[in-house]
Amino acid sequence: MNIRKVNIQDVEKLKEIGKLTFAETFSSENSEENMKQYLENGFKTEKLTAELTDQNTEFYFAELDGKIIGYLKVNVGQSQTEIKDKDALEIERIYVLKAFHGKKVGQILFDKAIELAREKSVEYVWLGVWEQNPRAIRFYEKNGFVAFGKHIFKLGDDEQTDIMMKLRLKK
Repeated sequence: MNIRKVNIQDVEKLKEIGKLTFAETFSSENSEENMKQYLENGFKTEKLTAELTDQNTEFYFAELDGKIIGYLKVNVGQSQTEIKDKDALEIERIYVLKAFHGKKVGQILFDKAIELAREKSVEYVWLGVWEQNPRAIRFYEKNGFVAFGKHIFKLGDDEQTDIMMKLRLKK
């Protein structure tokens, strides 16, 4: 498997894997209308292009035999969605195609995020994870994260609660 940084020429591939993995992960738990609205707005080419050109945001693809099977999105500085602490890195997204769950792809993407955090010399890594996603919560707990708060994530007209989790990095 190969992990590579996503560039502006990859915007359509990012849109495709983003929509596909989000739909696979959350469609069964949400209304069709809310999913449709989120997928259309959250993965617009213009929005992704802006994110790809933001110096405080990075995306990475996980590829296997030339096929994109997952991706990672991290933010620092003012591009973080909530905390905006200069000593923090946010893991905004780790998504993997369902067919590759349980095959360590998420762990490899997570390890890449921690490597980036260490390169940037931040004190901690944080993220938000949907309270109704026990698989993801267990994954982050296994990797040393602890819950420290909650925030609201809007999916269409549905307000959902994300558990905010944090991992302090050892210097």
